[in-house]
Order: sequence, then C-alpha cells, then structure tokens
Amino acid sequence: MIDLVIVAVYLVAILAVGLYTSRNTKTMAEYAVVRRSYGAVVIFATMSASAMGGGYSMGNAEKVFLFGIANIAGLWAVGVQQIFVASVIAPRMDRFANAISVGDIMATSYGTTGRIVSGVFAVVVCAGVVGAQVSAIGLVFNAFLGLDLTAGILLGCGFVILYTTVGGMRAVVVTDLFQFVVLAIGIPTVLIFGIVHVGGVAEVLAEIPDAHLTLPGSQDTWLGLAALCLTFFLGEILVPPYLQRLLIARSARHAARGTLFAGLFAIPFTAVTGMIGLVTLALDPAVSSNLALPYLVVTVLPPVLMGLVVSGIIAVVMSSADSYLNSASIAFVNDIVRPLGDGNMSPRAHLVLARLVTLTVGLLAIVFALTIESLIDILFVAYTYWAPVVVVPLVATVMGYPKSMRNFVAGAVVGFATAMTWNEVLDMPFLIEGLVVGTLANLLVFVLIPAAPQTNAAPGRPDAA
Repeated sequence: MIDLVIVAVYLVAILAVGLYTSRNTKTMAEYAVVRRSYGAVVIFATMSASAMGGGYSMGNAEKVFLFGIANIAGLWAVGVQQIFVASVIAPRMDRFANAISVGDIMATSYGTTGRIVSGVFAVVVCAGVVGAQVSAIGLVFNAFLGLDLTAGILLGCGFVILYTTVGGMRAVVVTDLFQFVVLAIGIPTVLIFGIVHVGGVAEVLAEIPDAHLTLPGSQDTWLGLAALCLTFFLGEILVPPYLQRLLIARSARHAARGTLFAGLFAIPFTAVTGMIGLVTLALDPAVSSNLALPYLVVTVLPPVLMGLVVSGIIAVVMSSADSYLNSASIAFVNDIVRPLGDGNMSPRAHLVLARLVTLTVGLLAIVFALTIESLIDILFVAYTYWAPVVVVPLVATVMGYPKSMRNFVAGAVVGFATAMTWNEVLDMPFLIEGLVVGTLANLLVFVLIPAAPQTNAAPGRPDAA
C-alpha cells in the first residue's frame, strides 16, 4: 500500500508542477521555446530525460532479454549521435535565433514546401514515439497496479497530456528536470538490487546463454549490427524534441555543451537498462520480455524503495512522452497551419490550437500503442517517417550546404518510397531497417541531382517570437 501512495503522490506532484508553470504561458513562442534562457546543465537534463523514454529503457531491457547485448551496442548509437550533434551541428544553431520549430529551419532553404513537408512528418514521428511511451505507461501500470493494459494507458497518458497541453515547453522542461534526477538514481538502483538478488555478476553470467553475450549476436552478421547502429543514429538525429532543446538554449555554446553531456550520459545508461534485461533473464527466463524491467522491480526491491523506483520508471516514460507531444503541437501549428493561410488567427488562437493538437496527438499515440506490441518496434516504425524524408536536407541546411527545391522534393520522395518498399514489399532483407536504406537513397538523390536555380527563401520567421 505504501508503494501505491508514493506513486500517487509522485503523479500528483508532477501534474501540479506542470500546471503551476503554465500560468505564464501566453504566446506560441513561449509555448515552444520559452525565452531561450536555459544553460548547458538544464539542456543536458531535459535532453537526457527526453531521450531515455520507455522505448529506450524498457524497450532496451526487452530486446536484450530476447536477443542479448547486440541491442546495447545498437543503442549506443544514440549517444554517439548526440555527441556528433554537439560537435558538428549545435555550434551552428545561432544562425536560427528566431526559429521555434524544424519547419522554421527548413523554410530558410526550401520555402513553404519545405516547412509543410517537415511539419507533417514531424507530427507523424512524434505521434509514433509517443505511442512507444504510451505503451510503456500501460505496461507499468499493469505490472505495478494490476490495471488492465488499456486502462493503464489511458490513466498514465492522461496525466502527461494534461500538463503538456496546458504548460507547453516550460512545463516540459521543469518536469523533465525532476524526472531526470529520479530516473538517473532509480534505474541503476534496480540493476544493483537485481544483481545482488541473483547472487552476483558471476551468477548472472552463468545463467545467460552464451549467444546473448557475443557480437554480432542476434543480428547474425556484422553488417546487421552496423545497420542496427545506423537505425538508431539516423532515426534519432535532430528529431523535433532534440532540435527544440537546441533552440531553447541561451546560446549555441550552451546547446553544444548540454548535448555533449547528454550523449556521454546515454552510453552508460544504455548499458544499465540492457543489463537489467540480462538479470531478469537469469532470474526467470519465462517472464514476458516486455515486462523485463517491471518484473525485476517487483521481485527484488523492498517496500518504499519499490514505490520510489516505480516513480522513476514512470518518470522515464513521461519525460519522453511530454517532449514529443509538445513538439508535435508546435510542428502542426507553426509548420502546417500558419503557412497554409491563417492570417486572421490571433496569437491566442494559435496557442489554443497548439493545446488542442497536443490532445489529439496523445489520442493518436494510443492507437500506435494498441496496434504494435514491441516498444522498440514502435520506434522503428516512427523513425521511418523521419530519417528518409527530413534528415538529409535538414542537416544540409544547418551545415550551410542546402540544395534546390528540386533536390529536396526528389530526395524526400525517393527516400520515403525506398524505405517503405524495403520494409513492406521486400520484407527487410538482411535484417536492415528500411529507414537506413531510404536515408541513403535520399542522400544520393539529394547530392547527385543537379540543383535548379532558386531564389533565396526568407530566413527563420522573424515573427516567430
């Protein structure tokens, strides 16, 4: 009973903090990027909290339980991606001081078409990733509170949707800071207690099949493992929540340092969540794989501590879900509604619309969660609507090497068509995800097609603030 009280208090506290911080949010710019006032430490905490969601943590434990340490190696690409962004991309973000979304940046090179296309795919990828978090929320409430999976999804998702809808980025950042502290302490605690419960590291290793401890492991070949790394690298790079963390920093230097810290933190955290899957396998191989992390919590932790750690797991999930919900609403209003002609809408109306979209995307995410079982697989589906279409032209723009509208459109069409054909028609040959092949196809078309003459697009929305 005490554990349920702790979880309930945590949920109410998060909701109260989120609603309290919303009281000063009055414009779309405040809803999206607050006042660009955050330093490197805050950027590190909120970016880490956003990245280490249910698909990343519980999904990693699930896949390592099933297939072994190859999934840890694959997920390390997320940390490497963040280090790459910190070193190469973030230092150039001062050029986009007026931007509040991906579409604002894309519009500087590809005009209204670039803004709308990136906005549409940003909404879809955000809904898909929130779907993974929603699914994780359902599993957590099912495992710890005994709720039906659907009821758990609705209850947990309701909390996130409420404070994100009302508070926007300010509420997301404040709650992320609290959630980061909880997850950074709670998840390693589960691993330590699990290892002790089994009898030590040697006992854990003795109970695990050798195939789980070797590379390339379940990927069959080194090519397959390399493709898994590319899947996470390309699928996660500059997704809307991560890009917004760069935009809310007080300067490009703070954005770069915070992102670097997040990348360095991701590498050991990935190992910890993956090892939880191995410890659960050593303890009881008959456990349902998607419950690897919750099962270990229930089995090895004493009362009170279990309530605190369950709150940490909920924090992991909520911290990612709220970020993607916020980014989806911003992309919809700023990159789809505005350019399609809404000259009569007031700033207040934009804010109301953004909140309505947050609610709608949350409901769409529930559909993702109820139709795809594996958390990691939900992420892969979502990534397919991002990397093959947006990553190449977006990186080119930030780096100062954009091409013409013809290159953008041709690359996006070929990239997305290639990814979908690879997955749905060819059934993913060599265990390589279609988003990898699609992104490479986009890159080839984007670079090789002769650029058509183009006029300079208007830079990143001086009216955004």
